[in-house]
Amino acid sequence: MTRVIAVANQKGGVGKTTTAVNLGGALSEAGQRVLCVDLDPQGHLTVNMGTKYPDELELTVFDLLTQHDVAVSDVRLHSDRIGVDFLPANIELSGAELGLVNEFGRERILSEKLEPFLDEYDFVVMDCPPSLGLLSVNALVAATEVIIPLQCEYFGMKGMQQLRRTIDRVRAKLNPRLVVAGILPTIYKPRTLHSQEVLELVKEHYGDEVYSMRVDASIRFAECPLEGESILQYATSSPGAKAYRELAQQVIHRQPVAT
Repeated sequence: MTRVIAVANQKGGVGKTTTAVNLGGALSEAGQRVLCVDLDPQGHLTVNMGTKYPDELELTVFDLLTQHDVAVSDVRLHSDRIGVDFLPANIELSGAELGLVNEFGRERILSEKLEPFLDEYDFVVMDCPPSLGLLSVNALVAATEVIIPLQCEYFGMKGMQQLRRTIDRVRAKLNPRLVVAGILPTIYKPRTLHSQEVLELVKEHYGDEVYSMRVDASIRFAECPLEGESILQYATSSPGAKAYRELAQQVIHRQPVAT
């Protein structure tokens, strides 16, 4: 069965896009068939895949969600460097929530559009926007599991509690199969006491839900989009590349549990 992973956190700047891109690339490197989905109107995943001018794309996720006759195959692109298929987004997507307000079954549109194509992939990795609006809810309804990138700062930990409540509501009313695959510590600064203390608090509170690896802060991640590469190609021996390869292996072999 295809595993559909939503990379979600309503707080911005915590490494959602970085995680979606590099997890997708690491899964592909490990021999998995991967589709990445850009659900953020900023289109950063699309840029990181090598599409330098996303605003010039004829069809995007916006069209997939708002037009009944547009299918995944119409929107889908391929990143040769990263080795994954992807559904691109641009600023147009910011109008999708308004366009879907009166749509019947609006929370399930993405799930219904993906369903006919799931057999083509082992994993679908979705980059969610920094909000808990309709786009994120569509991702959670389509997903089998959620990875939560958590910046190792106090406010990041507090914000995660709201996301967990949203996941619980989606599971109760719309998608009973949804589970939390794990919490990924990101943008970790090993020299700061604050990062160390927050990571210890998260491990103490969430236990085995926290992945064993962490993603340290690095300028390398910011440089990757300019080359249209993941960290696996851009800095293949870096700690960041190692962390995402380890994450991919844990995702492949670790069985998520309902919480």
